[in-house]
Amino acid sequence: MIPIVAFYALISVIAYITYAIDKKAAINNRRRVSERSLHLLGIVGGWPGAFLAQQRLRHKTQKTAFQVTFWLTVVVNLVCVGWLMVSLNLI
Repeated sequence: MIPIVAFYALISVIAYITYAIDKKAAINNRRRVSERSLHLLGIVGGWPGAFLAQQRLRHKTQKTAFQVTFWLTVVVNLVCVGWLMVSLNLI
């Protein structure tokens, strides 16, 4: 169970930093991080950090299509982790 928590923590930090980089790029009119990359970070487990970044940085919170996809990635991630934990008899 600890490796799963550590992985979520690490990937969440990476997601938060990536959102911050994208926010700064948006402000400075520079090349942006693709939405696909942001969603990929969420689906592999970085969604807690991504959610925190969205709220604290006020980034991507007004884009309805992005939010719908983001929450779908959260559901997919949780279903996959739940399935994996049941399959490995961890719960």
